[in-house]
Amino acid sequence: MENKDDITVLKDKINDVRICMFTTLDLAGHLSSRPMATAKIEEDGSIWFFSNEYSLKSKEISKDNEVLLSYSSPSNNTYIYVNGRAELVDDDARKKEYFMPPVKVWFPKGVEDPALTLIKVTPKVAEYWDSSSSKMVVAFQMIKAIVTGEKGDIGEHDKIEF
Repeated sequence: MENKDDITVLKDKINDVRICMFTTLDLAGHLSSRPMATAKIEEDGSIWFFSNEYSLKSKEISKDNEVLLSYSSPSNNTYIYVNGRAELVDDDARKKEYFMPPVKVWFPKGVEDPALTLIKVTPKVAEYWDSSSSKMVVAFQMIKAIVTGEKGDIGEHDKIEF
């Protein structure tokens, strides 16, 4: 990506939300989603997750690596989607660096678990909607727009091409 500022904005927003719905195409070609915690976002914008190498999700990525990540924090009025390509990565150094105690719920042996692998998502495009205003301010802006017929100011929106 050419604009490092865009990556920084995206990193900050995703780090605030952390959990996304990770969508793949299942083996029959249907959309399949599951919640996943973001392990790390690197300086180049790549997004990393822990996974089981033998999971259905891993098989789906091996068949068709197009994925969609949907982050949502209604309490903060932040919504993000990332469209990208996923790949399974077996990198012991990254496993150790990115590992967090909650991952032990799924991988009790920690980084030594033989089924533990990483998923790297390389974004192609991302889009976000973010209003740092309170729900009351957002509601007021919406009502004002309805009453006046003018577009309300309800926060930031941007599309980032990678």
